[in-house]
Amino acid sequence: MTVRTSYRVAMLGCGLIADHYTRAIHARRSIDRVQLAYSRGRGRASDFARRHRIPNTTTDLAEAVNHPDVDVVVIALPNDQHLAAVELAAAAGKAVLCTKPLGRTPEEALRMLELVEQAGVFGGYLEDLVYTPKTLAAVEAVRAGAVGDIVSVRTREAHSGPHSAWFLSAEDAGGGVLLDLGSHCVEIIRTFLGKGDRPVDVFCWADTRSHDTALEDNAFALVRFASGAVGQIDVSWTARGGMDLRDEVNGTGGTVRLDHFRNTGFELFTDNGDAAQVEKSDGAGGWQFPVADDLTATGNLDMFVEMFSALDENREPTETFYDGYVVNAILDACYRSARTGRREPVELAR
Repeated sequence: MTVRTSYRVAMLGCGLIADHYTRAIHARRSIDRVQLAYSRGRGRASDFARRHRIPNTTTDLAEAVNHPDVDVVVIALPNDQHLAAVELAAAAGKAVLCTKPLGRTPEEALRMLELVEQAGVFGGYLEDLVYTPKTLAAVEAVRAGAVGDIVSVRTREAHSGPHSAWFLSAEDAGGGVLLDLGSHCVEIIRTFLGKGDRPVDVFCWADTRSHDTALEDNAFALVRFASGAVGQIDVSWTARGGMDLRDEVNGTGGTVRLDHFRNTGFELFTDNGDAAQVEKSDGAGGWQFPVADDLTATGNLDMFVEMFSALDENREPTETFYDGYVVNAILDACYRSARTGRREPVELAR
C-alpha cells in the first residue's frame, strides 16, 4: 500500500491559472498545501495569499524556490519565465510542475527536460484538459476498442481571447493562439492516439483577424502520425459566446464525441452578467452554460491527484516534461508550415 505524503508547495505566479491550481491542490487530497506565493508584485502576492490562506509570500524567485518549507515548485508564470524557474528548481533538487506550454520554443522545452533529468528531479507537465472526467472516460473506452482503429482525432478550443495582456506579446508568450490553446489540442490528440504514435508532419494555416497583435488569433492544423491517423487542431481567440471545447475521435468501428463547456446540462439566462461566473463569458448577460464544478470540468483536480500520487509512488506522471517538449515540437512545425504554406516535418531530437 502506497503511503501518501503531504507536499508543501511554492506557487510561482498569482494569476488566474495559479488560482485554479491552488484551489485544486487544497481540495481533492486535502493533505497538500501551498506554503508560499510568489509574484513580482508585492501587493498581488499578498492578496493571493490572503484569499488562499497561504502563510508566506515573496517577490524573489530564488527565495521562493529555495524556501525551506517547500518540497514542490509549481510554475504558473508567463511563458518567458518558465525556463528560469525550472533552472532554479533543478538546482535546488526540488520536484517541479510546469503549466502549459512548457517552453516558448522546442529548444527551451528540451533544455527544461534536460535540466530535470540531469538533476534527477521529478518533472510534471500540467496539461489539465487530458484529465477531465469526460476525457478520462472516453480514453478508457477507446483503449477498450470501442471505436476500432483510430482514423482521426478532431479537437477545438475557442473563446474571445486571453485574460492577460502578456499573451499578446511575442516576447513574453512566444506565440499566439496556437501556443496558448493549440498546446491543449495537441496533447488531447496524443492522449487518444497513444504516446507511442510518433508525429510525422503538419500542415497549418494561421492568421491575425481581430486582436491588436502580431501574433495569430486563429489557426487550423492537420498533424499526421506514424500510424496514419490525423489530428485536427482548430483554435480561435475570436469566437464569441463563451468557451467552446469539443473533441471527436473517429475510428474504423465507432466515434466518440465530447462537449465540455456548451453541453453542460446547466443552462442559465440572466440580465446580470456578473452573477453567472462563467469563464470566458461574453457580454453583460444572456444565456450562460455554467459548469457545476470548474476544477473538475477542467481536469485540475484529477491532474494534481495524479501528479502527487506519482511522487508518492516514485514513478513518472502521465504528463512529463518530455510530453511538453513533443507538444512544443509539433507546434513549432505548425508555425513553420503557416509561414511556408507547405507541409512541414515535426523535428524531434529524441
